[in-house]
Amino acid sequence: MLTSAVPILPARDLDEAVAFYRRLGFQSVGLHPDYALLRREAAELHLWLCADRHIAENTACYLWTDDVHALHREMAATEPGRITAPHAKPWEMTEFEVWDPSGNLLRIGQSPAADRA
Repeated sequence: MLTSAVPILPARDLDEAVAFYRRLGFQSVGLHPDYALLRREAAELHLWLCADRHIAENTACYLWTDDVHALHREMAATEPGRITAPHAKPWEMTEFEVWDPSGNLLRIGQSPAADRA
């Protein structure tokens, strides 16, 4: 009976992380001293304050999109040094990667079949 999942990512500096995600088009839907809730369309991310860089550098999440190329163009225009180009993966997805200021990896992808539609 699960209806959704929400990644909870560590943030070494919550203000810096929230500002980064806002530049990527996310809206703040809840801000607390050690926790933030962000949303963009149907995607939701939560951030928790965590001083340990090692935790963030070993954390990742996956976000689905229905237009990987348009989303990449939009995000890469705001954060060009933190975003890879879209590329086909052996697991039949077209993806790009985003690294946030804390070191979290976000993979953003689309099925190639949907990409051709």
